[in-house]
This record gives sequence, C-alpha cells and structure tokens, in this order.
Amino acid sequence: MRGMSRLKKLITHAHEVLTRLEALIPPAAQDPDWNSAIAFRWQVRHGQPHVEPVDSLSGIQLDDLLGIDEQKTALDLNTRQFLRGLPANHALLWGPRGTGKSSLVKALLNAHSAAGLRLIEVDRHDLGNLPDIAAALRGRDEKFVLFCDDLSFDANDTGYKALKVALDGSVYSAPSNLLIYATSNRRHLLPEMQRDNLDHTYVDGEVHYGEAVEEKISLSERFGVWLAFHPFKQQQYLDIVQHWLSRLGHVDTDASAMERAALQWAQLHGSRSGRSAWQFAKDWTGRHALSEMGN
Repeated sequence: MRGMSRLKKLITHAHEVLTRLEALIPPAAQDPDWNSAIAFRWQVRHGQPHVEPVDSLSGIQLDDLLGIDEQKTALDLNTRQFLRGLPANHALLWGPRGTGKSSLVKALLNAHSAAGLRLIEVDRHDLGNLPDIAAALRGRDEKFVLFCDDLSFDANDTGYKALKVALDGSVYSAPSNLLIYATSNRRHLLPEMQRDNLDHTYVDGEVHYGEAVEEKISLSERFGVWLAFHPFKQQQYLDIVQHWLSRLGHVDTDASAMERAALQWAQLHGSRSGRSAWQFAKDWTGRHALSEMGN
C-alpha cells in the first residue's frame, strides 16, 4: 500500500510538472486575417510568427510628394504592373534620410489599396522568415508588398543571405503576388570598407572585384528597380514647406519671414528634407494658431 501511495504521489507530481511546462510553451500561431486591414507588421515572438494589423495608417498621398517626380513615376508604374498581374521587379529606394523613400511606399499603398494592394512590414531581423511569409500569401487574390524600411546590414550580419535567396538565386521562388520594396541609406546595403577594394585585379583591361565587393554588390543587384533619392535644393525645400502649410490651412501674411524661419529650421536640423519641411510646417502652424488663441 505504501508503494502504491508513493506511486500516486509521483504521478501527481509529474502531472503538475507537465502542466507548468505546458504553460510555458507559446500558443500555436494563428492564421492571420488578411481581410482585417490593408497593412500589417510581421514579427516573431517566442519563436512563433505574429501578424499585427496596422489600424492607424499614414494619410500621405502621391500628390503630397514633391521633388521626386521621376522616382514616383517609376515606382508607381512598377506597382501598377504588379497589380495587373504583369511582370514587375523588386525595388530598392536609397538615399539620405527624410527624402521621401518610405513616404512613397506608403502613398502607393493609399493610392492602390482599393485595387487589392496590401503591405507587410518586416524588420531585417525577421527576414529569415521570408519563406513562411510567402507560404502564407501564396494563392491569395491580393497583391502584397513586403516592406523593409531603413534596411542595412552590419559587417558580420548574415541575415542578408535570406533576403538574397528570396530575391533571386534559389530553387525557391517567391509567389507571383509578392514583391519586396526596401528603403536604405546605403546603395549596397552592406558596409563598404576601403580594404575591400584592395583585392580587385585587372585582366585584359577589365576590373575584377574581390569576393567581398562582389558579395555586397550582388545583394543590391537582385533588386530590378533602383531609385536614388537626393537632398532637396533650397527652393524645392521651400516649395514642400509651402505645400504642407497649405494642407494645414495656414496662410502667411509675411512669406519672407516664414521662409527665413524655414531655412533656419533646416539648418538647425541639418537637413533640407521633406521630413524637416513637414516638421517645420506643423511647428509654424501650431505656433501661429496658439498665438491667435491668445495663449
């Protein structure tokens, strides 16, 4: 009897241990409701993919983007081809901060969501899950842009290899309803070291780069569309400021004072960018509105 009692205690204890262990196991991933939103964030939590719908979207429109007409036309054309089921390319948008790269992708989503365009934002740390993302989207009617914002890799970061495979270079093929749009401050996404260029050779007058350079260039080359964004000239910057002031409903009686203040703002922030123009317009409009309220 004493042995049976001890066995029961052991079974009870084992059951309690299993119950506690089960509580530590993350729940199985739920299939996302792709009809719940037009934009999503893909993250991995506790080893399980988590898709979060984005409820509060930027209201940026294509007409709000000034000074980047060529880039806007090129990416809009590529996106419309994609939506029509025609051949289209992955795109890399590169250039200084605040020049409209991310805003262009968001504006395209707003412009074409009614035609079935959807966006999934993925952090570079989660790019290893690209095959899982593609599997979840395969066969759906919507067209998905996988958006990698501010993409770059450290010298020892191997995550770029998963992106290379997804773009091109494997028996694995991304579904026809998925494109990758990435923004970066770097043209080649990976840091470029001076020593990398020491390994190049000349053969019959042709330059043959070393393996380090080839590896870095090959990632960017897998994007069929390269769009360069550049700092705005002074008048372009002021035109963008005026655009946002008009959108915010502000009318200046002294335009020269506003322009001086806008240029000082850009100098203080170290950038004549669209972002700086938008931030100045909000500050200028808010200050004047508060003054008119007598506060």
